[in-house]
Amino acid sequence: MFEALADRLEGAWKKLRGQDKISESNVQEALREVRRALLEADANLQVVKDFVAEVQKQALGAEVIAGVNPGQQFIKIVYDELVSVMGDTNVPLAHADVAPTIVLMAGLQGTGKTTATAKLALHLRKQERSAMLVATDVYRPAAIDQLVTLGKQIGVPVFEMGSDADPVEIARQGVEQAKADGIDTVIIDTAGRLQIDQAMMAELARIKQTVQPHEVLLVVDAMTGQEAANLTRTFHEEIGITGAILTKMDGDTRGGAALSVRRISGQPIKFIGVGEKVEALQPFYPDRMASRILGMGDVLTLVEKAQEEVDLADAEKLQEKILTAKFDFADFLKQTRLMKNMGSLAGIVKLIPGMGGKISDEQLQQGEAQLKRVEAMINSMTPEERREPELLSGSPSRRRRIAKGSGYSLDDVSKLVKDFQKMRSLMQQMGQGGLPGMGMPGLGGMFGGGAPAGGMPSPPPPGWRGYPGAMSPGKKKKKDKKKKGFGTL
Repeated sequence: MFEALADRLEGAWKKLRGQDKISESNVQEALREVRRALLEADANLQVVKDFVAEVQKQALGAEVIAGVNPGQQFIKIVYDELVSVMGDTNVPLAHADVAPTIVLMAGLQGTGKTTATAKLALHLRKQERSAMLVATDVYRPAAIDQLVTLGKQIGVPVFEMGSDADPVEIARQGVEQAKADGIDTVIIDTAGRLQIDQAMMAELARIKQTVQPHEVLLVVDAMTGQEAANLTRTFHEEIGITGAILTKMDGDTRGGAALSVRRISGQPIKFIGVGEKVEALQPFYPDRMASRILGMGDVLTLVEKAQEEVDLADAEKLQEKILTAKFDFADFLKQTRLMKNMGSLAGIVKLIPGMGGKISDEQLQQGEAQLKRVEAMINSMTPEERREPELLSGSPSRRRRIAKGSGYSLDDVSKLVKDFQKMRSLMQQMGQGGLPGMGMPGLGGMFGGGAPAGGMPSPPPPGWRGYPGAMSPGKKKKKDKKKKGFGTL
């Protein structure tokens, strides 16, 4: 996500390297790179023109702060304007004073609308808001079955009346059922079409008039670029929407949709879909997205992902094990699986400041494969061997059995044991220093030399505090408080 855009913007910063101040002459070349980057990202032309004009205005009037070079100052200006274009702040989902809150989902076919409906229900459930799904798409084959299956997967009830009922009546009765059951939020999945037509719009308008939703969310495919913004504007003009959900943000999206939707349609992006799994939905924060676009990672999202998965009591126990060098293979396996629950290795690494574009997709794939190798070898150990790694150090016969059971060589198992012992000693030394850069046994060189021996890269990079997105003292204090809960991750 955004790799191409980030690379092109990096070219803009290079134009200002070696300069002692921002001037009209040197900023023009950088602005041309910014313009090309945004156009290649398929951002709306008018949005690009306005964006570049505002950046130029701010750059030429900017006082260069002592200790900050012109390139960094220019990045800060671009960052601030990106945040402004995408909406300044997060716009949360409505929560009605009197339940249920009614959310109407709209969109064309193929955008992932039905899956996004289930993702939103799961997101609400994590916030301790009960939800019910209502299946009104009676036209697409198996649409109702898909929603029912997703509902069972996430433990959320689905109201449906089959494919012969009137969608408006299904929506009305679904809301009544939610009221009777004391449901907090009802989410109505509507029918889509291959393209906008009057029949679809008329049906949406009738459903909206009947149930009086508190939110009308349009699900759009981020890979369509600026067309996503145009689609959002059309739907808003026709039926009136309150926000958008951008799906497929984990795919080969160039970023134009995220940059254009708010400015063109006037409606905020409320959520983004970042994967196919039902857990892969995130609230949209313009400041965090701007940090990702500029290749500066997204620490807060990484923290939130960890907090969802980590039990505080387990974290404290694990920290004690690290400090006393009693961290074992069972603990490591648990941490590896926890990381998997947070998402792919590629997704996690790209949230780490300074790592955007530094590790290739090929290296990340090698890292994923290496994690599987390590997990296979640990799974071939006995419970006693996992708890007491020392048993393996002096026992070639045990290592041979593990190698045979896992399908790897004796050398592979021996290297894992040796690396683990080194890592455990290192973690004990680092344990007093807060968040340790936890090494991965057997993963030395997994990024082709891009990571420290025996471990993953440790954020943040030098100079991070001088970049846009660095937190103010108040925000930093809040972040540190959150980080405490998963200090051993």
